[in-house]
Order: sequence, then structure tokens, then C-alpha cells
Amino acid sequence: MRSSATFLLLLTVLLLPATADAAKRQVPREWLGVVVDGPLNDPAYAAAPGEWDQMAGSGVEAVRTAFYWNSIQPTGPETFDFSIKDQLVLAAAKRGLRVLPVVHGTPTWAALNPGDAGSPPRDTADFARLLNALVARYGPNGSLWVEHPEVGKQPIRAWQIWNEPNMTRYWNVAPWAPSYVEFLKVAHRTLNAADPGSKTILAGLPNESWKSLQAIYDAGARGHFDVVALHPYTGKPKNVVRIVKIIRRVMERNKGKALPIWLTELSWPAGVGKAKQEGDFSTTDSGQAKRLKEGLKLLSEGRKQYKLERVYWYTWLSTEGITSSAFDYSGLRRLRGGVLIDTPALTVFRRAARQLQGCAKQVGDARRCRT
Repeated sequence: MRSSATFLLLLTVLLLPATADAAKRQVPREWLGVVVDGPLNDPAYAAAPGEWDQMAGSGVEAVRTAFYWNSIQPTGPETFDFSIKDQLVLAAAKRGLRVLPVVHGTPTWAALNPGDAGSPPRDTADFARLLNALVARYGPNGSLWVEHPEVGKQPIRAWQIWNEPNMTRYWNVAPWAPSYVEFLKVAHRTLNAADPGSKTILAGLPNESWKSLQAIYDAGARGHFDVVALHPYTGKPKNVVRIVKIIRRVMERNKGKALPIWLTELSWPAGVGKAKQEGDFSTTDSGQAKRLKEGLKLLSEGRKQYKLERVYWYTWLSTEGITSSAFDYSGLRRLRGGVLIDTPALTVFRRAARQLQGCAKQVGDARRCRT
């Protein structure tokens, strides 16, 4: 009887942490992520184990990264260079991190206006060919997973179609919405054919995003995307929630009530006093940490009400002073004079991740729940 009782007690103890951890988790897995760009697009950093281990250990569960078309097909439609993105996707997969690619950056040979970095593509067929190749490489039956059986398959199923097309920096034709929606429709059909379980993510919309979203609906986009994406750059965390509320109303007016919202960029760069181009959302290092803490709290509290499925901080790693932009100071980690440093915001991110992911008292997943 005594050994039986001991066995039952041991079994109870072993089961309790997983149950307690599951009960404490406030957000679903992959809700909290970061953007991976800047130095991590450099081959020297793309698969740096220390950086990816830091991400996973800090509570990052998803990453968003640019799949630059002009890097994948720099010379023409027949050849593809996946080398840098292979490194990044494999590094993420080894740590169980879901990758969201944002596909943009027209190569010169495919541009409507060659030589203009903001030119949209000339031909939808070229873009469709690219998407088919990407799914064939990174999707559920992707060749990358066949070539690397040692890595647990983490197929890419969500694809973000372009970045901020309501800004001439990324899509320089006017009016922008009709031509963008033309490519969005082709992308949606192509992805569904290549992977019926895929999701088409709308481009992240900054500035007066509610007006831009209405323009997209007016151009006939309803039914051609699965997720609305926002880049709500504003000075106060409470105003981020206000923007989400306004967007939700626009979606409801346009019969998009069932669709979720993803914040594919959220940030308060610490560029005050350091960058020439600050923006009214720029702050100090301490202000960045404070706003990040408040922002994640408000967004997690409103997650169910507004169907807010993902939040990506911009960005994980940035290089200070490389341009005159405040975004040089947006990283949770930064390269300062060639030396990698942690910011106060990283400490806040880690603590928030622990709380949101159910790691405050019980450690159900030591890799993701450690500080």
C-alpha cells in the first residue's frame, strides 16, 4: 500500500506543473513575437546561434522577417537564391519559432518603374511565380525540410503580401489601393492553390490605417485576405488600442467581422536626442521600456474582444546610428559601436512574456520561460 501511495503522490506531483502552467497562460502560443531584420539579414548574423537562443529564451514565439524579392531573384525570373532565408528559417525552426515572411521589394527586372526602389511589380504573373517557389521551398512539402531532416519541420503557412503599400516608399503609384489589391487577389489565389491551408496576410498599414483599409475594401479586396495587419505607430499605448477599435469598426462595416487582426509592427523607438528623424512616437530608453510594458498589458487584455491574434515588436536587433532614423534605436538588443547590448525594454519584454505565457511561478517550458 505504501509504495502504491508513493507512486500516486509522485504521479500527482509530475502532472501538476504542466496543468498549472497551462492554466496560467494568458495568450495562445505565437501571440508574442518580434521582427527580425537589420543585422539579422546579414549572412554573418542570419543564423547566429547566440542571438536565436536569446530570442527563444526571452519569450519570443514567432518572428516576422522580410523576404526581399530583389534578393531572392536579383537577375531574372528563372533563378532563385534562398541561401540567406534558408539560414534564418532553419534557425527559427530549431527553436520552435513560427516564421511570418513579408514578401516585398521588386527587383529591377520585374519593376513597373525600373530603378525606383518603391516601384510595384509590372506583371502579376512574375509575383505568382515567386510565391509558388516560396511555398515549394518553405511550405508543408517544402524542399528545405526534405534537405534538412535533422530539423523539426516548421512549415510556413502564413504569408504577408507587401509592406506598407499606403506609403510611396514601398508602393509609389497613385492611387495605390487598386493596383495593390490586383496583386493581393493574385497572391491569395496562388497561395490557396499551392497550399490550401495557407493564410494570406494583408500588408501592415501605418499612419491613418483605417482610411487605407477602407480604400482596400473599396478596391474590391473583400474575400481575398485572411488577416488584417496594422503598424499602429503612435505616442501612447492607449492610442494603439484606439486604432485597433477603429479598424475593427471598419472591418465590421465591410463584412469582415470574422477576420482577426495582427499587429505586425509595434514599437516606440528610443531615438530622442539621438536621431535626426524621431517621429512623435519616439522616446527614451526608459520610455521605451515603460510603453512596451503598458502596451503589451493593454493589448493582451483586449485580445479576445478585438480578435487580436498576433503582436510583433519592431525590432529584435538594430544597429544604433546607422542612419538618421529613430528606428536605429528600436531594437530590444542593439549593436552599439560593434558591441551587442541589452536594452531596458528587453528586460520588460522578458518579464511580460513570462507572465503572458504562464511562466511566472511554474516553469513548464524551461527554454522559453527562463529570464
